Amino acid sequence: MLKLHANLPVLNAVTKDSYLVTVTTNSNLPSALKKKKALLVQPNQDAKGYKAILVKERADQVFDVESDVFQVSDDFSYLDDGDIIRLDSSSGSMRCLYRKSSSHNTILLTEQCNHYCLMCSQPPRDIDDSWLLEEAIELISLIPMDTECLGFSGGEPTLYGERLIDLLHHTKRSLPNTAIDILSNGRAFEDMEFAKKYAAVGHPDMLLGIPIYSDDPVRHDYVVQSRGAFDATIRGILNLKKVQQKVEIRIVIHKQTIDRLVETCKFIARNLLFVDHVALMGLEITGFTRPNLDLLWIDAYEYKDVLSEAVAVLNGYGMNASVYNHQLCTVNPDVRRNYRKSISDWKNEYLDECVSCNRRGECGGLFSSAKMYKHSKYIKAFT
Repeated sequence: MLKLHANLPVLNAVTKDSYLVTVTTNSNLPSALKKKKALLVQPNQDAKGYKAILVKERADQVFDVESDVFQVSDDFSYLDDGDIIRLDSSSGSMRCLYRKSSSHNTILLTEQCNHYCLMCSQPPRDIDDSWLLEEAIELISLIPMDTECLGFSGGEPTLYGERLIDLLHHTKRSLPNTAIDILSNGRAFEDMEFAKKYAAVGHPDMLLGIPIYSDDPVRHDYVVQSRGAFDATIRGILNLKKVQQKVEIRIVIHKQTIDRLVETCKFIARNLLFVDHVALMGLEITGFTRPNLDLLWIDAYEYKDVLSEAVAVLNGYGMNASVYNHQLCTVNPDVRRNYRKSISDWKNEYLDECVSCNRRGECGGLFSSAKMYKHSKYIKAFT
């Protein structure tokens, strides 16, 4: 699991406020560009003129520079040209917000939410964290235009209302060719005017990932801990498709959703055939999942036949369906054409049992949290 945040030793402090900066290994940039970069250097390398300096090893030298100087540990050996970080020399804080080499960059917009899902990986907080939205606006301006894909998540991003729409317009201007994935519960789009404003952004490749956890409204509302959520979400999806927007339906599979998984897929196929993608997702053991594990845990191997039936329903209706967050050895062969390697690279690991597996390159592995807390007891190498 990659470490994305730490408090670093500060070897020289100049700037009082925190700031975003792009990492570079080029010590010969023009002066104007140096002021916008953090130079990743070895000790005793000339580094004058940069906004910040990142030293990989402890340096005995005194830095006679007008730059913040941080000592980075081996935990951040992945840092490279084009990565974007937030630095604060007053506290030593460093957060990696964007990695140029990764295809799994997601920007957290808020921790506020109007749901309280049993398995929420980002437990909601009732705080004013609108600074995250302001940070996102600045971050998007720095992200390279050749970035293939980018995600927005929460919390619930639509709680920002018009401010989210403004962010999306800014994203379209800055990253017109980048695929944008937004995680939302979809409820805000039951307001047709809001759905129209979202559609008016006109981004050519923007998709909303919206969960439906059951065909039974009572069961869905129980999972998200919000009465009336199912009806509002369905109306939101219908409105989004009326204005020709891309929608992905996401189903997290656990003990509270498995019993009606097949019926839920039939409901989707019969009533929401026009959605663009359906994702059947394994459980991530983080956030609220940990205290609710007894309520949620079911071994993927033990529901593999149900998963096969659910996938067969979606395939039979010609829907675009994928299986995410599962290990290849825990699913039946008939779903493997729908199987995807989906776990973000910074939290993706394998077990010792996987070392000798002939199909490890095809397998999505595990969440780091599954390795730490609980995973299928049936994981076995293909030999």
